Amino acid sequence: MQIWVDADACPGEIRELLFRAARRTKTKVTFVANQPVRVPVSDYIGSVLVGAGANVADQKIVELLEPGDLVITADIPLAADVVANGGEGLSPRGELFTESNIGERLAMRNLLDELRGSGEMSGGPSSFGDKDRQKFANQLDRWLTMAKK
Repeated sequence: MQIWVDADACPGEIRELLFRAARRTKTKVTFVANQPVRVPVSDYIGSVLVGAGANVADQKIVELLEPGDLVITADIPLAADVVANGGEGLSPRGELFTESNIGERLAMRNLLDELRGSGEMSGGPSSFGDKDRQKFANQLDRWLTMAKK
């Protein structure tokens, strides 16, 4: 059981939570990005540097993922691939992606993307805040507790 992090757009506050959780629970956490990621020296924390290009980090995560692993990502298509390969996804805002909800989330993401593309809708998500961080921490703790059983 391992945690993979789509690190290119992961908020710093979430990285810090993951560093602490990895050391506290002795869970392997690997940050995957196309730019070097600073991680503390630890037997439980690592990073994988991939080449530049769209979705290269996503493809590497899916390639390395094993059933039961958790992937931290805000990328809904990546989360769908993760779930299809037996893992679970968790957004930095604390939304858990599972077999029961990923289809709906992917459809909603595609609809919103289409609306933005046609100019009928503008803007993106609200800024990341304390409530998001707390929701993420709660979901991560729940997942870690279940995974350790």
